Amino acid sequence: MTAPVPFRVSVPDAVLADLKHRLARTRWPDEPPLESWSTGTSVSYLKELVEYWRDGFDWREQEGKLNAFGQFKVPLSNIDLHYIHEEGKGPNAMPLLLSHGWPGSVLEYYKLIPMLTDPGRFGADPKDSFTVIAPSLPGYTFSFTSGQRRFGIEEIADVLTELMNDVLGYSRFGAQGGDWGAFVASRLGYAYPDRLIGIHLNLLAVRRDAKMLENPTDEEARFTKELNQWLKEETGYQWIQGTKPQTLAFGLADSPAGLAAWIVEKFRSWTDCDGNPENALTKDEMLTNIMLYWVTGAIGSSFWPYYARMHGPWPIPEAGVRVPTGYVEFPKEILRPPRSAAERMYTDIRRWTVASRGGHFAALEQPEFLAHEIREFFRPLRKAAPA
Repeated sequence: MTAPVPFRVSVPDAVLADLKHRLARTRWPDEPPLESWSTGTSVSYLKELVEYWRDGFDWREQEGKLNAFGQFKVPLSNIDLHYIHEEGKGPNAMPLLLSHGWPGSVLEYYKLIPMLTDPGRFGADPKDSFTVIAPSLPGYTFSFTSGQRRFGIEEIADVLTELMNDVLGYSRFGAQGGDWGAFVASRLGYAYPDRLIGIHLNLLAVRRDAKMLENPTDEEARFTKELNQWLKEETGYQWIQGTKPQTLAFGLADSPAGLAAWIVEKFRSWTDCDGNPENALTKDEMLTNIMLYWVTGAIGSSFWPYYARMHGPWPIPEAGVRVPTGYVEFPKEILRPPRSAAERMYTDIRRWTVASRGGHFAALEQPEFLAHEIREFFRPLRKAAPA
């Protein structure tokens, strides 16, 4: 096994100059004569964001934030896997794998990681410290090189298990995630239960079949209504990314404004923002995340979990997940299954919390609350962690 090598983000000046040139030459569509955002990203908002991206955004400052963390690359499964590795500062820090999703990146964790590794600094108990491992998922941003193999959720879980066990030497560890990261953590709990201390989720990987709940309770009926609305109005991106991802990749790999439009619409739709994404995320946070896809050319590869899911079985079989599970429901999450539905897949739910604020990008939107929930869930499980 090849040893990990240190990694630092350092985008060449020529790439940044080319980006500015492309942004300056954006060819804009018109705005439909309907309410702004009702048919997709607002033209007027994106013009404002692109102007800031071109003339006000400081990428080098954002590079510095990422490079404040220990980063590494290691060859695994014929790719160079990128990951953040930050040691916990408390006694017997628990190894914790953080997995992001789409259209996210490790940038999501820049506020959360210090809260987990050094809880004493934030007024929490140092005994709740974690050693955090946060990979760029295979096929995403710095874990992508042109021409490499593609990964579905099952294969991603296998690679990350190899990272944790064989490369880093953690025989048992905790896992946390949202979006595809929640699927990864759930798959780990299903496929490697003897290696998982527990999993904590802010999205539930339950099957999205409106017919699954017969004779529903009021809560189940609410979920079925939300699910039907989601399937009708909000899954267009899944269908194109899951059926013809390569066609979409041409436009988004060539046009930074197009890439921003595709991702920013999700930042607005999936956050607790009252219609303005900047009520939940800053321009710098959105653009740094978008930049990670732009400078690596990874947008097409990042679609692959959707393609794999649409052309294969559900990543978590009906046998379900039997490891200890914690969950926090944020009010603006894309789907919020009731506990009765969740318990069909997760058979050992130990903690279920309903938050008053926040959405899909919980680590960016509500890092303090999420850190608290992670600490509370794993505290009674720490006795199972290796010394």
